Amino acid sequence: MKVIVIGGVAAGTKAAAKIKRQDRSAEVKILTKGSDISYAGCGLPYYVGGLIESREQLIVNTPEKYTGLTGVEVVTGCEVTGVDFSAKTLTAQRAGQTTMETYDKLVIAVGAAPIVPSVPGADLPGVFTMRTPQDAIDLRTAIEQPHCHSAVVVGAGFIGLEVAENLKAQGLSVTVIDAADQILPNLFDPEMAELARRRLRQAGIRVLTNTPLSAVTGTERADGVMAGGSRISADLVVLAIGVRPATAFLADSGLTMVKGAIVVDERMRTNIPDVYAAGDCVIVANRQTHQPQVSAMGSTANITGRSLACTLTGTPTTYEGCFGTGVVRLLEGLNAGRTGLTEAQARTAGYDPETVVCAGDDKAHYYPGSSFFITKLVADRVSHKLLGIQVLGSAVDKMVDVAVTGLASGMTLEAFNDLDYAYAPPFSTAIHPFVQACLVLENKLSGAMTSMTPAEYAAGAAADYQVLDVLPQPTIPGAKWIDLAKLDGPIEGIERDAKLLLVCNRGRRAYVLQNRLQHYGYTQTKVLEGGVTVNEVKVQFAGSALPPDEIKRVKGLGCLQDKRYPDRFNVRVITRNGKITSEEQRKIAEAAELYGSGEVTMTTRLTLEIQGVPYANLDALMTYLNEAGLETGGTGSKVRPIVSCKGTTCQYGLADTFELSQKLHDLFYIGYHNVVLPHKFKLAVGGCPNNCVKPDLNDLGIVGQRIPEVDLSKCRGCKVCQIEKTCPIGVAKLVDGKLQIDAEQCNHCGRCVSKCPFKAIEESTYGYKVTIGGRWGKKVAEGKPLSRIFTSEEEVLALVERAILFYRDEGITGERFADTIARLGFDYVEEKLLNGSIDKESILKKTVVGGAKC
Repeated sequence: MKVIVIGGVAAGTKAAAKIKRQDRSAEVKILTKGSDISYAGCGLPYYVGGLIESREQLIVNTPEKYTGLTGVEVVTGCEVTGVDFSAKTLTAQRAGQTTMETYDKLVIAVGAAPIVPSVPGADLPGVFTMRTPQDAIDLRTAIEQPHCHSAVVVGAGFIGLEVAENLKAQGLSVTVIDAADQILPNLFDPEMAELARRRLRQAGIRVLTNTPLSAVTGTERADGVMAGGSRISADLVVLAIGVRPATAFLADSGLTMVKGAIVVDERMRTNIPDVYAAGDCVIVANRQTHQPQVSAMGSTANITGRSLACTLTGTPTTYEGCFGTGVVRLLEGLNAGRTGLTEAQARTAGYDPETVVCAGDDKAHYYPGSSFFITKLVADRVSHKLLGIQVLGSAVDKMVDVAVTGLASGMTLEAFNDLDYAYAPPFSTAIHPFVQACLVLENKLSGAMTSMTPAEYAAGAAADYQVLDVLPQPTIPGAKWIDLAKLDGPIEGIERDAKLLLVCNRGRRAYVLQNRLQHYGYTQTKVLEGGVTVNEVKVQFAGSALPPDEIKRVKGLGCLQDKRYPDRFNVRVITRNGKITSEEQRKIAEAAELYGSGEVTMTTRLTLEIQGVPYANLDALMTYLNEAGLETGGTGSKVRPIVSCKGTTCQYGLADTFELSQKLHDLFYIGYHNVVLPHKFKLAVGGCPNNCVKPDLNDLGIVGQRIPEVDLSKCRGCKVCQIEKTCPIGVAKLVDGKLQIDAEQCNHCGRCVSKCPFKAIEESTYGYKVTIGGRWGKKVAEGKPLSRIFTSEEEVLALVERAILFYRDEGITGERFADTIARLGFDYVEEKLLNGSIDKESILKKTVVGGAKC
């Protein structure tokens, strides 16, 4: 028996190897268009991010190794161009030559190709896809080039978000756009997708939905995109819109296909005898709805390839279909997983779905490294049959895998309750997290818990409810706080028929309160599912004075109260060290007119402030700005917006201040955005000793330097010394006929280099002076320079991080860095920063209370 397999990645190599194991006498040959076979396509984004170091790690088997292991012949660089099914022959092109092959059995496993939209500029250099090892190599090479700082990823599905995370890990500023109204469309329900989007945004990844790509801009190379009516600049563009089956060569061949996907039965047989297909190029059945769907997953490709091989070699094997299972890493410590039907899909399929969203621990909360799960379960309201799960958190795969088993077995929620899952503190909770979610939904179905879903809350269902704060300490501004430990009767001042929304951190304390209140006669209470972990809870203050806690909360978002009005705020918009695009300027102007007074001011830290925004407009304004890729903030006890001069373009500039300040912005303003410090921490970058942005009046200042190297043997003692004449601060002088430069007084401006006609100063070293402990304001302090010059950006960035960590570790709440240095002594601080041991991991785990008032 001669078997030809077209395609040599997942399904093709799996099928071929299994066929050969099942029938050692079979002649099995793989024809594949590419030069690589059996590569880890799902690992490509992690090669881009540097987590996988070498290309070789992505190649599971070379053709030679695969042949040696399996006995299957592999022909690479061979593109099949047509098949004559009646004659059982196929034609192929290899190295410019046309060849013909015969077969007894044919396996089509050609996979799929990335979708490249038909928009202007899509074929420009600098536009990438992510399907093959070469795609990943090309993208990684591009981001390693100088001046590659930003990327646009088109597509917010699994691949797009994996690529975005890895580009961010490489230090790029990343924007993700998608034409859909949410990320992970058709995979997650909107409220779960929105929660994931918020986490991505908090990590510094810009995500724009309802933003279809209309063009890639640029002439010789891509320099951005036009999307949603606006231009987004970028140094590279990645297309991750999806894939389509690579079956164009089979058009009009008699093979039954739908939109290019090959139709197969449950045994992976096509409509043509002795022709089978598997992998990304086929349509399989959804195991729940029995409707056809494409499952372009590596897992499905391997499963269907193996099933096909068994049937082809005489052991009929049925593939029951897929559940649409998928898992994706979004950020370090945050993954997303799903299987089964979403709420919307369940309703479309004819079920009457009930859902719950809950948050819980992934393992014993006291165990080091414990994290969380945010889970949405979907079940049938009548039968309680499990229909699907969506989960965000750490080890989400174990939650999804439990659900897959339950779906395949048709289990109800109650069937999970007493299963003997593995437990020990390092691994799980005493009641498995999945079972906990089932129990919560069972309580909801039975009426033991009455709740409001995050989707309902976001849609305004709580408008006529009074919010009760059930957290251990008062947390929600404007809400009435309930001390759960002391509650032993009805709540004073609240009628028993009042509509009450009970809110805690995750939902558990709110449920306990509801249970008590029902006992005391309260009839209209609802638990907010997921609490403040999932929901952005706000209490409206229309018609009443804003409480101090609410003023403080919005201040943390960059909204500073205008002292002239009780309900007006000036909203601070962050720039990239003073730089914004013309499109961003237009958006800020539009926002000022739509939501504020129409005026915009500039702050000393190169941010913009939209003036006169009514409190009621704050949410709408920030949503508008976020969707334009802009963010508010710049307040609080944390790293403040970075300030830099225009040293990159200035005639006196000695450093690329734009590039360095951008790196500082990404690493420390964004990267350390959630790191609380004892007080505010300000950074400034000056391109030369002219000190235009006063770096030495910041907590840490960086100044470009050019240190001259004097060759006194070439000094002629000229009557009019050009070096002495050039020196702007008069520290270069002729003494006894020879040039002398006061090393203590020289500010390393570099103006003297190449001014001597006899080349006494031709060589120099570029570097950076770093000052610490500066500040302006009521108590001005000039920063003191460290005793060494730093000669690379990498050294400076490492020093800045050490300084921030040191301040967090040894500073005192309310104490500026200058005060910390004065208290501990400059010599001690310098030694610690330059040579001391600083334990980043333990310092970041510390609890620090900030003392900044603005």
